[in-house]
Amino acid sequence: MDRQERLLEEVRDQYGVIRVLEVGDYRFLEFGEAIEQSCVFIRDSSWLEYDYTRAMLLGALCHERPESALFLGLGAGNLTQACMTFLPLEDVEVIELRPQVPRLAMQYMGLDDDPRLTIRIGDALDLVESAETADLVFLDLYTDTGPAPGHLAWKFLENCQQRLNPGGWLVINQWGTDDGRPLGAALLRGLFHRHYWEIPVKEGNVILLIPADLEQELVVEDVQARAEALKAQLHYSLQPLIDAIRPAT
Repeated sequence: MDRQERLLEEVRDQYGVIRVLEVGDYRFLEFGEAIEQSCVFIRDSSWLEYDYTRAMLLGALCHERPESALFLGLGAGNLTQACMTFLPLEDVEVIELRPQVPRLAMQYMGLDDDPRLTIRIGDALDLVESAETADLVFLDLYTDTGPAPGHLAWKFLENCQQRLNPGGWLVINQWGTDDGRPLGAALLRGLFHRHYWEIPVKEGNVILLIPADLEQELVVEDVQARAEALKAQLHYSLQPLIDAIRPAT
């Protein structure tokens, strides 16, 4: 197997350097000093290589039939591409801070220029209130130094939940702390009244599954059935992540 690293493109913007690298059958999007943001399998851009992205896709299966999704942060577009491939989405909105990221995702990382897809450039903290409501909202805002401030901003997180349609789900890729809890656990418990679920993943992050309201429950058996129905298309099982679902800590 060819393991030689090839630099496909490097660009610089006001936030720093963005690189696209290729190693064998994989391409990587990096920010700053070799901080890996995303990994894409060249032969199938809807393949999710990492557990944290698989867990976020699993979060989408909390909804019976999602028709709309809002992505706060694009990265290489791997999760967005997977959701457009495997879910019955009709409308997909992305808010991405860095203008070069969508171009690189489409040019090198296999993100389709899909007619269902709308990309807006700007800070999600400023633009989320103007986004269309959605059945699914994905929050994954990371820089080369870690999670963006929005991951611990009460009003912003509240706004994210308020963008949900009735029955919708907010899925957050939250930084994990040394004790296995999500970053800002006390804030999250207060804001969402402990009414959410967590999936710890081997990359060290904790994926949060937050319903639109307090009357809404996560029914694991239903999620399991939807995951099983998708298994043949995904070519991997989500069962280990289902087994890891836990109430808010």
